[in-house]
Amino acid sequence: MKRQLPSLRALCAFEATARHLSMARAAEELHVTPAAISQQIRALEEHLGVALFHRSGRLALTAAAAAVLPQLSDAFDALERATDRLRGVRPGGLLMVSAPPSFAARWLIPRLDAFHNAHPDIDLRLAATTRLVDFAVDDVDVAIRYGPGHYPGLHADKLKTEEIVPVASPRLAERLAAPRDLLDMVLLHNESMDWDPTFPSWPRWLRDAGVETGGALRLRRFSDTNLVIEAAVAGLGVGLTWRTLASEELAQGRLVAIFPGQPSGSAYHLVCPPRRLDDPPVAAFRRWVRTRMRETEDEGLNNPVSR
Repeated sequence: MKRQLPSLRALCAFEATARHLSMARAAEELHVTPAAISQQIRALEEHLGVALFHRSGRLALTAAAAAVLPQLSDAFDALERATDRLRGVRPGGLLMVSAPPSFAARWLIPRLDAFHNAHPDIDLRLAATTRLVDFAVDDVDVAIRYGPGHYPGLHADKLKTEEIVPVASPRLAERLAAPRDLLDMVLLHNESMDWDPTFPSWPRWLRDAGVETGGALRLRRFSDTNLVIEAAVAGLGVGLTWRTLASEELAQGRLVAIFPGQPSGSAYHLVCPPRRLDDPPVAAFRRWVRTRMRETEDEGLNNPVSR
């Protein structure tokens, strides 16, 4: 039976415009002019006999267009994979991963050799940024995000609910028998976490531990999580940090979690567009990250509390 398909070029123009809700962005992606995109979409609407966009004010999809967009996007993805196989492209390919700088530096990079050894056919490239990527615009396949887990339109794998722990070098830890002993210590403050209400300040952590602070605390301020952890390792004071990010130092004994931690209201998530879940590089990375994160649960727990 002969397929009654509209122009592939017109379908491409519609799919790109529908994803971006912008003819200008679709034109940039397809390397044509916005006028050419508009012409292709109107020709497609005439061919189908239905309207695809509401054009009064901001561009918006009609109900019929919104219903078929996911299937059409999946079809283009499948077509791309099929043509890759025809060209002899290996099943791995390129994988672009976005992650916060602290997570990338302290958790992901030390484990990347294991991923490359397990998947030598995947060219994993890492973009370390605090900016939330836009999958419709940015050249990113998957992202690691830290937050409450509300990511509309994206598939999200909850990797781990984070735990906030006070950490110190073994030498300092020997002097800390109870939380009130922290009043005599330099306390390392992470200014980069001031945006997160679930991450406690030192005064709040001490109050929660039943310690009245009284006078001013001896705070030493840092602008980055990595600096707080390195300062704690160097014995410059006691830091508050996520257990996951200090897991290497805890496992090696360079840091000690001196008192029990408290769960954060946020967690690490792996997010990606639902239509990318079956892409071989994405599927392989998801499996690997979830397995490694479960293993991290045990890292550094052999000596979690000094007192």
